[in-house]
Amino acid sequence: MTSLSRELVFLILQFLEEEKFKESVHKLEKESGFFFNMKYFEEKVQAGEWEEVEKYLSGFTKVDDNRYSMKIFFEIRKQKYLEALDRQDKAKAVEILVNDLKVFSTFNEELYKEITQLLTLGNFRENEQLSKYGDTKTARSIMLIELKKLIEANPLFRDKLVFPTLKSSRLRTLINQSLNWQHQLCKNPRPNPDIKTLFTDHTCSPPNGPLAPTPVNLPVAAAVAKPAAYTSLGAHGPFPPPAAAANANALAGWMANASASSSVQAAVVTASSIPVPQNQVSILKRPRTPPATPGMVDYQSTDHEQLMKRLRPAQSVEEVTYPIQRQHSWALDDLPRTVAMTTSHQGSTVTSMDFHPSHHTLLLGIVGSNNAEITLWELVLHERLVSKPFKIWDMAACSSAFQASVAKDTPISVSRVTWSPDGNFVGVAFTKHLIHLYAYPGSNDLRQNLEIDAHVGGVNDLAFAHPNKQLCLVSCGDDKLIKVRNFLVISQDIWKDICIFLIEEVEQVWDLTGRKLFNFEGHEAPVYSVCPHHKENIQFIFSTAVDGKIKAWLYDNMGSGVDYDAPGHWCTTMLYSADGSRLFSCGTSKDGDSFLVEWNESEGSIKRKYIGFRKKSAGVVQFDTAQNHFLAAGEDSQIKFWDMDNLNVLTSTDAGGGLPGLPRLRFNKEGNLLAVTTADNGFKILANAVGLRSFKAIEAPSFEALRSPIESAAAKVETVSFVSGSSAIASVSPVNCKVERSSPVRPSPILNGVDPPGRSVEKPRTMEDVTDRAKPWQLSEIVDAGQCRLVTMPDSTDSSSKVVRLLYTNSGVGVLALGSTGVQKLWKWTRNEQNPSGKEEISEVLEFLKATANVVPQHWQPNSGLLMSNDVSGVNLDEAVPCIALSKNDSYVMSACGGKVSLFNMMTFKVMTTFMSPPPASTFLAFHPQDNNIIAIGMEDSTIHIYNVRVDEVKSKLKGHQKWITGLAFSANLNILVSSGADAQLCVWSIDTWEKRKSVAIQIPSGKAPVGDTRVQFHADQLRLLVVHETQLAIYDASKMDRIRQWVPQDTASAQISYAAYSCNSQLVYATFCDGNIGVFDADSLRLRCRIAPSVYLSQAALNGSQPVYPLVVAAHPLDSNQIAIGLSDGSVKVIEPIESDGKWGSSPPIDNGILNGRTGSSSTTSNHTPDQTQR
Repeated sequence: MTSLSRELVFLILQFLEEEKFKESVHKLEKESGFFFNMKYFEEKVQAGEWEEVEKYLSGFTKVDDNRYSMKIFFEIRKQKYLEALDRQDKAKAVEILVNDLKVFSTFNEELYKEITQLLTLGNFRENEQLSKYGDTKTARSIMLIELKKLIEANPLFRDKLVFPTLKSSRLRTLINQSLNWQHQLCKNPRPNPDIKTLFTDHTCSPPNGPLAPTPVNLPVAAAVAKPAAYTSLGAHGPFPPPAAAANANALAGWMANASASSSVQAAVVTASSIPVPQNQVSILKRPRTPPATPGMVDYQSTDHEQLMKRLRPAQSVEEVTYPIQRQHSWALDDLPRTVAMTTSHQGSTVTSMDFHPSHHTLLLGIVGSNNAEITLWELVLHERLVSKPFKIWDMAACSSAFQASVAKDTPISVSRVTWSPDGNFVGVAFTKHLIHLYAYPGSNDLRQNLEIDAHVGGVNDLAFAHPNKQLCLVSCGDDKLIKVRNFLVISQDIWKDICIFLIEEVEQVWDLTGRKLFNFEGHEAPVYSVCPHHKENIQFIFSTAVDGKIKAWLYDNMGSGVDYDAPGHWCTTMLYSADGSRLFSCGTSKDGDSFLVEWNESEGSIKRKYIGFRKKSAGVVQFDTAQNHFLAAGEDSQIKFWDMDNLNVLTSTDAGGGLPGLPRLRFNKEGNLLAVTTADNGFKILANAVGLRSFKAIEAPSFEALRSPIESAAAKVETVSFVSGSSAIASVSPVNCKVERSSPVRPSPILNGVDPPGRSVEKPRTMEDVTDRAKPWQLSEIVDAGQCRLVTMPDSTDSSSKVVRLLYTNSGVGVLALGSTGVQKLWKWTRNEQNPSGKEEISEVLEFLKATANVVPQHWQPNSGLLMSNDVSGVNLDEAVPCIALSKNDSYVMSACGGKVSLFNMMTFKVMTTFMSPPPASTFLAFHPQDNNIIAIGMEDSTIHIYNVRVDEVKSKLKGHQKWITGLAFSANLNILVSSGADAQLCVWSIDTWEKRKSVAIQIPSGKAPVGDTRVQFHADQLRLLVVHETQLAIYDASKMDRIRQWVPQDTASAQISYAAYSCNSQLVYATFCDGNIGVFDADSLRLRCRIAPSVYLSQAALNGSQPVYPLVVAAHPLDSNQIAIGLSDGSVKVIEPIESDGKWGSSPPIDNGILNGRTGSSSTTSNHTPDQTQR
């Protein structure tokens, strides 16, 4: 079904819901499988309508689809069984046991026997595990919580738990638009068309000849009024939309009562989503202009839409009449939890942090500390760009109260730092009186602009706002004041400011002439925080005070119209989600209890209260929001994360330790970085995979940059030393990175095997480069098992079955190996105290750990004892080319070994289907990046089949190679498929048309034959391509198929290459060799940085044996860039990681600065490789 057809189903679902066709709605949900209505599912579970529950589920999943589905059905049937026993209905219980629960016995016979034994008990609660079973209602509620978790985690329900956000009556609107268009095309348009049917196109045919087209506008009142009964489609007007409900709410109540003469209030009323008193309708109405197009009938006018918006409450069910859930198009890995940077600050506590709003690649952050110094950091390079120690810019202009407090030598610290929304200004609030405003011109500079003696006492919070489209500073303080300052640039260094002062309970507005502008009622206690916001053109401020009062203010003279009580009745901070649609607050009571809640801002009520704070806090918990999905708060020396739509803690991290009891934290705008304060007066930067890639380089080099020659001039790198407790960064002289040709530490191209084809890749400067280049570089050599961490997969050694293909599961919790005999083995890292055997019980979902060399994993098999064995009947295994591909959700694996392609269920190991029977046999498999139903299959007859699993049909057959296919790689960015073959050719195919764009022969070193497998893998940027052949590693620009880099085996790594792969972040390339060595290369320069000798992972007996044992394949962990798994020729599988103290494999080799004959120079010899000559 096309995407438009899918969207049409959603429109029909909305229409059916609006028309109250309840049964039809849920039947269509089930039959289409597009939307799983969790609310309906909950209702049926709570009602115990088990037949309907399973029938509804069957539209989305079956019992044996995956372990989540099996667990869902098991819990439902178990509950149904227990309820029958509780009613003493043994006959029904037996029926459920035989018909419903029997299916699970094949997976866990012991559990089924235990369930059966419950029939012999007078009360099943006599069973120890069921002793806490309460009444039916409670048991259903507990089970429902578990079911919701399983459904949300089940990949089959991904993107099916949220209904798209639609305007009310969207299908009606589209029909109206169609009717308008039809009426516009009428030869004789009538002013009041009589539309009697939708079955045929509308035409006007007046009996007395054509009439002049005159526009007709429906009265606003008529448009709003809801008919007593549903009007038929053939009535005298257009297709009628349902009217909006008129539910009053508190926020609009005070917004709508302002004077009509106020320009700000006019904007408020226009945008208000609240019912307005009848005497204000004249304010709402605007002059109605006829349609510009003759004959165009205004079935649903712009005024009507505007009025509907004004009358419709923010959370009206009429706006979106279908049950809406927030979209869960995210994964747990989206949370920044990996430590990317750790640094100590200036010997003082970091009190406030804020990321630059738009420089996401530069990752600029600003940090304030309790010695009143502010610092601007370039996080990628770990460099401090600007540091501004505290000083008073103009003491004479400050108040006498402030001068008196300074005279007492009262310490001053930073309470808040914040960027302006455009990133051009930085505001700094201090704990005594002052606010400093800096201009940020974009260079490594902060320019003083404005010093404000803002409050008597501390300035507790600071924010930027845009009332009347003018940038303002909003501050609050200990003097119970909220102040708004508007600053306008008159010249480079001249500012005009307008101030709003709150005196005791009155807020006053002054300009520089002393003229009072507004009066407001105010807080009765020191104001703790401010939260400026806007909805459409309504500008307002939420403020909180230390007495727990929350107020809301418009930029007029009407005072606060909202007075809420914050949970805990003490210090609270308020924040909106990134899209401005949801309001949250987090705070702590005087007793130390912390609260994180979501507000219904329209009603002033708490919509959702999050759970997870455990300890009494001595201070106030800080929090932040990210990606419209996540909340994070610092408590108990941890960062705790919540999904906005789930009350329970999603996950937590201690960031490697060292956090204070109540760490402060701040997300960047993209949500891929999180700054958190540390107990040693520093901060850490946590990152997700996207953020980590940003940390590896300031920006990914363009391919033109990759080809720029290395300058012969010396490259000067400024190094930075971070010393804990130091008040300043140590002064280090620039390091001259030029190395003389005679220097013994200078790496030669023979050692590293790099042949730059006349041009070179210049890797962007990273912190690793800075520290590594400050000392002579040495190739890291791992020759002993004690120099790394190593674990061997149990039950893996089998000399009769070499490991020929190896994969990590996409979740990173398992390793999957395909042997030369066609049998696949799976190992998982699990933690389960109730089930130490590792075999998965149906009654629980295992907690899987990330793969690690510190823990021996378990050879995972279902209780049925099934093996994932490919059909190899009639196959000569010595000539077969095994192939394997894993689905993105880890639910299915597809593989072949000279025979048919088999699709296995990863939980049950059952063969779901087989296809593509030989001849020809399949030699390589790759899933389409956008559609798991589309598979590219390389064949032994040199063709590539584009196969649709769902319809069991080959859609296209690609021809371009001369020998069997050995590699396939998709690039979603370039919209291409790159194939490689045993003919040493690379072909580029368009994904849209499957036409061949280009064919390129890889350059084989002289004296070598163009034979053997060639494999391809895309870089994380989907632009660069790693090409692996037994004679070389090469990097190509896939957009042009030009070679950028090449490395050939020599010196310490001179054997043939058996396999190679990118690390998960594409910063490293791991290569295995036929002599047992493993090489770790810098991915950009293809320079060897670390060699792992076979003595590390092989026993002395294996090293001295008659049959050489070496890695045939290497796999890189999908989340940990320094972990690899290798599959050996003796059938064993091993996982290797660097020791924890190192954390990485060697260091980046330096880029040569000398140029010799257009190539990198050497102290001994130069590369004899010729530049690339692209062959077509």
